[in-house]
Amino acid sequence: MRIHGQTIDDQTRCVHYGTAEDVIAIKFYCCDRYYPCHLCHAEDADHPARQWPLADRDVAAVICGVCSTELTIEHYLSVDVCPSCGADFNPGCKLHTHLYFET
Repeated sequence: MRIHGQTIDDQTRCVHYGTAEDVIAIKFYCCDRYYPCHLCHAEDADHPARQWPLADRDVAAVICGVCSTELTIEHYLSVDVCPSCGADFNPGCKLHTHLYFET
């Protein structure tokens, strides 16, 4: 799976968010491309970001950078760790939910 933006390793960390728990990338609704964060999208894409509609919570749009498991939006929003490999997800990412998903 190709991750766009300024990644700093092969687990989807980027120049903006590079802690041990920053291991997810989100498929953006507007372009169907995975980015580690909203800042990577803003720097790389030639269009503004659009949030996933509430009706699409069953779409696989989040990928674990550790094991490459894709999660549906609903599943991702309900967990703090990857259900496949147990990698911790950054709890601070929930502060940015509105940037990626309608709330």
